[in-house]
Amino acid sequence: MTTLPFPLAPEPDAITTEVGRKLFAGGADFLKGVVAMDGLPPADRIEVCFAGRSNVGKSTLINALTGRKALARASNTPGRTQEINFFTLTERYYLVDLPGYGYAEAPVAVVQKWQKLLKAYLSGRATLRRAFVLIDTRHGAKQVDEEIMTLLDSAAVPFQVVMTKADKVRPKERDEALARTRAALAKHPAAYPEIILTSSEIGEGIPTLRATIASIT
Repeated sequence: MTTLPFPLAPEPDAITTEVGRKLFAGGADFLKGVVAMDGLPPADRIEVCFAGRSNVGKSTLINALTGRKALARASNTPGRTQEINFFTLTERYYLVDLPGYGYAEAPVAVVQKWQKLLKAYLSGRATLRRAFVLIDTRHGAKQVDEEIMTLLDSAAVPFQVVMTKADKVRPKERDEALARTRAALAKHPAAYPEIILTSSEIGEGIPTLRATIASIT
């Protein structure tokens, strides 16, 4: 039996699942939106960040993880989030929502400003332990996703792919998207060796992602 590169992360056992559940049940709150490096909160705890194309379902996923329907503001307008948004997760973690990339309805100068801030944050945040790169299961990895992966490689930030909207596709389409994504990941040394498949609507993969975050030290 051939083992696939970048397999789907296995479901956590009952104990690990409960650790993840308790972490996220402990309370998550919006702290601040940051538009420049000097506005970053103190680097006094573990950080994990979420990156993804506009409209990939990033805000919806953060809301599903935390059980707070309106914690992260979901928008029907791609590219609306123009800040790095910090959320506290108990006193141990920051959850960091990065600006969406690709298809942003914004002037070139604004997009360039985001990109500069994003690069500075990824390269200069010592407490950032892992980036979660969100990829829409309806499409698989695209060129714009590979660009953020390359940026994470150069910043030496380990990243893990989280497939979103898994409930929106048939098994064959899902497998094709996974194949495209695995092919893309094979080029990136900073890629974590497991993929998490999620659906915020039906809760698929949410316990796995919670447990994964709780295990990061």
